[in-house]
Amino acid sequence: MDILHYTDEHNDFRQRLRNFLAEEVKPFADQWEKDHIVPREIWNKMGKKGFLCTSVSKEYGGLGGDFLYSAIVCEEMAATGQTGLAAPLHSDVVVPYLDEYGSVELKKKYLPGCVSGEVVTAVAMTEPGAGSDLSSLQTTAIEDGDEVIISGSKTFISNGILCDIVIVAAKDPAVQDPYQALSLYVVEAGTPGFDKGKQLEKMGWHSQDTAELFFNNCRIPKTNLLGEKGYGFLMLMGKLQQERLVCSMGALYGAEVCLKQIVEYCKTKKDGTGKPLSKSQAVQFALVEMAADIKIGRTFVDKLIADHIEKKDIKTETSMAKFWTTEMTNRVLGKSLEIMGEDGMLETNLISRGWRDARVTSIFAGTNEIMKFIISKLMQL
Repeated sequence: MDILHYTDEHNDFRQRLRNFLAEEVKPFADQWEKDHIVPREIWNKMGKKGFLCTSVSKEYGGLGGDFLYSAIVCEEMAATGQTGLAAPLHSDVVVPYLDEYGSVELKKKYLPGCVSGEVVTAVAMTEPGAGSDLSSLQTTAIEDGDEVIISGSKTFISNGILCDIVIVAAKDPAVQDPYQALSLYVVEAGTPGFDKGKQLEKMGWHSQDTAELFFNNCRIPKTNLLGEKGYGFLMLMGKLQQERLVCSMGALYGAEVCLKQIVEYCKTKKDGTGKPLSKSQAVQFALVEMAADIKIGRTFVDKLIADHIEKKDIKTETSMAKFWTTEMTNRVLGKSLEIMGEDGMLETNLISRGWRDARVTSIFAGTNEIMKFIISKLMQL
């Protein structure tokens, strides 16, 4: 029995998205990898078709859909083997901060553009000296009349080059408690004092525009504050359940794509005796183990998606899923490369690309070690 129940509207949305990706993304994925960035217009095309920010209400131009639409987008995009177009990050990680905590004025100003693709978003938490530990952030936000002055630097920011607005985590240096000092602010690209640094050259995710961001006495209106001052840490914690679920979904769906590819490869590739690799018992056992891991992961993640839609508190479970699925997909891709041998080393091989793209999944959105630490505390260990 299926855990998730898709309506005709969901299925129609999936087919339209699949057709769009086949025409507008897949044919260009290799070139985008070489360019180390996706073209800005692909965001506009995706937004125009209604594939961005599906959870945003119709009042602001969105679909007003449930989280199943987000799952569909994540799954279909994983099937392209292309990681540069970070639509799930934009739609399901960054924009929800603006949608839930932004003032009516901020929502009216930015949400329609987020939906249409005219406004690409990023969230800036990580700094050169602080990653998973938000209490160590050094970027400051000092009030000056009707303005806030932001100073500091951020790094490893996805969508850092193309972003039109960025949600910045910054602290009030006058507040001693690092958790109560943190607030979230919306900063527009082009604001004096806000500069985008170089695009970072990475092991994987070559077409993803990951960058350093610099804030040098960057003045923004006080009204660009999200929620209440000093509640930044609580807001970030409140959204981590969905962020970790999105990470788990992406890892799982990537493993499923890999399994299809490696099974097809083994059925067609001949060994030294002229038999398909799939007739080797050692290869069969390896593929069966992959399939079992993926089936277990699919059952777990689908249940979490259903629970998340019902607004259940599944922080522990999503932390578990984040570390388990990302470790699993790295195992699946690594074993697939071993089976393929020298063929797996080719740049044009999607499994090779998937392997290097998958490695970071155990690091971003909180390292897997941090996930295990969080779970140990929730288990009162």
